[in-house]
Amino acid sequence: MMNNIKILQTPLFLKKKKRLKKNQIIFLDEAVSKIVKNPEIGTQKKGDLSDVWVYKFKIFSQTALLAYQWNPGQRVLITIAFHENFYRDLKSYLS
Repeated sequence: MMNNIKILQTPLFLKKKKRLKKNQIIFLDEAVSKIVKNPEIGTQKKGDLSDVWVYKFKIFSQTALLAYQWNPGQRVLITIAFHENFYRDLKSYLS
């Protein structure tokens, strides 16, 4: 079942991922595999972001937020960021 899940990455996600160092990407990959296994691990947002889920995880001592959407067959990785302006940027990207 797990093998059939498609993981899609938005251009914004790819741009943000490129800025991470190799040792930070290890933490990101771990977070992504947790989302693939259990998409409800994150928190579903409310209001105009109600179709978006956010998973918080640590990259070393910093809290990172990973925004994604999902359905049974796929996970769409929208963006990753550290807390500052995260929701503002997410809203402007999705609108």
